[in-house]
Amino acid sequence: MGAGHAHKLYRHGHSPVHALPAHTKLVAVLGFVVAVVSTPREAMWAFGAYALLLAAVALTARIPAAYLLKRLTVEVPFVAFAFLMPFVVPGETTDLLGVTVSVPGLWDAWNVLAKGTLGVGASVLLAATTELRELLLGLQRLGLPPTLVQIASFMVRYGDVITDEMRRMSVARRSRGFEARGVRHWGVLAKSAGALFIRSYERGERVHLAMVSRGYTGTMPVIDEVTATGAQWRRAAALPLTALAVCLLGWTL
Repeated sequence: MGAGHAHKLYRHGHSPVHALPAHTKLVAVLGFVVAVVSTPREAMWAFGAYALLLAAVALTARIPAAYLLKRLTVEVPFVAFAFLMPFVVPGETTDLLGVTVSVPGLWDAWNVLAKGTLGVGASVLLAATTELRELLLGLQRLGLPPTLVQIASFMVRYGDVITDEMRRMSVARRSRGFEARGVRHWGVLAKSAGALFIRSYERGERVHLAMVSRGYTGTMPVIDEVTATGAQWRRAAALPLTALAVCLLGWTL
């Protein structure tokens, strides 16, 4: 799939977590998330245990807490939605800090916040310890349809190209004295969006023709085949298996 493509979410390191093959980490994160989602919301202690598991992984991977917290801000829209639930979900009500709220809404809000935060945290750790190229190769090794892998690969590769094109168009507008200050400027922005789409489409056609001329037949060659050893699979399985044990305790206690 060509050269590596570093991403802002990736944090370079040489920890045991970084060393694990990407497909083992993908399976581990998926198993962890399934265990978290399957846990009853009433088992509040279990979610604390899950948070400790993620903290242990972050410590092993040498990922600073500030780094993780900064990237957890991506879930702010879900947090806002969760805070509205105690006021809109019907059912039995109670007083909380002098405000009347719905008891089912409080449980739903807790469910969304706890499980959503843990899922996002696991995803951030995965992205911080695995390069995007390795993630794509890992998905391919796990049997994801090649077409989907190629679409994701091209999206990663040319996302920065499109962003740079947008930046140049913005610089061109500002150099001509344009500043979007109200509704009357939406027309110019709409034309810019249309021009960006056309330029991106034309660039895509040129890239496709260049690939075909170099022998592209619909599949991308895999330059390096990385296989996971039994020891690596066991290390990766530690997280989901421990989470599964916590989940089962959450249902039985």
